[in-house]
Amino acid sequence: MIPIVSIVGKSNSGKTTMIEKLVPELVRRGYRVATIKHDVHGFEVDREGKDSWRHKQAGAHTVIISSPQKLALIRDMNHDAELAELRDRFIQEVDLILSEGFKRSNQPKIEVYRKEIHPDLLCTAEDNLLAIGSNQPIDIGVPCFALDDAKGIADLIEKKFLQKTPSPKVQLRVNGKEVPLTPFVQKSIQNTVRGMLSSLKGCASPQTVDLKIDPD
Repeated sequence: MIPIVSIVGKSNSGKTTMIEKLVPELVRRGYRVATIKHDVHGFEVDREGKDSWRHKQAGAHTVIISSPQKLALIRDMNHDAELAELRDRFIQEVDLILSEGFKRSNQPKIEVYRKEIHPDLLCTAEDNLLAIGSNQPIDIGVPCFALDDAKGIADLIEKKFLQKTPSPKVQLRVNGKEVPLTPFVQKSIQNTVRGMLSSLKGCASPQTVDLKIDPD
C-alpha cells in the first residue's frame, strides 16, 4: 500500500513551499512521488473553449486528456473523497503520496507552522502528527525541523515509510557502480525478468538470477 503523508497548516503557513522542497529531495533519492491538493472551495482546470472543456460541458462524467508526455483526469464527484480513496482509485506506480491539506484525515501529518501568522498549532500529537516544520523551536513530543530543512524531513519520511526491507531483492550495477533502486523499480525488474525466464527451458522457477549485458 502506498504510504501517504499530509502536509498541513493554517492559511499562508507555507504548505506548498514545503512540498516544493520535499518533492525534488525525494526524487533525487530515487523515489516516485505523487501529490494531492485539497481544495474545499472547488476549482476549474479547463479553460473555456478547449476541447476537454467542451466534452465536460456536453455532459461527460469523466474526461481524460492524453498526450505522450502527460495524462490528466477530470471526473465528477458526489462527495469529498478521503485520501485513501483517492490513492486506491486513481494513483499507481509511485512510492509515496504527499498531500496538501486534508487536515481532518487520519493519515500521518507534518504541520507547517509560523507563530507570527497563527499563534496556535493546528494539530496535537494525538492527531497522528509526525513532525513540525517551523521557523522557531517547538516541543510537543514530535521532531521539529526548520522550514527549509527538506533533507531532514525527507530523512524522517524515508526512515518511517520508504525503507521497509533491510536489503534489496534486486541490485543493479552499471560500469561497476551500484545504482539505487526504489521498491517499485525493484519489483518491476523482478516481475519482467521472471516473466521472460518462465518461457525458457529449465528456468521455470528461478531463485536467483545473474544477468550481464556487455556493450556492443
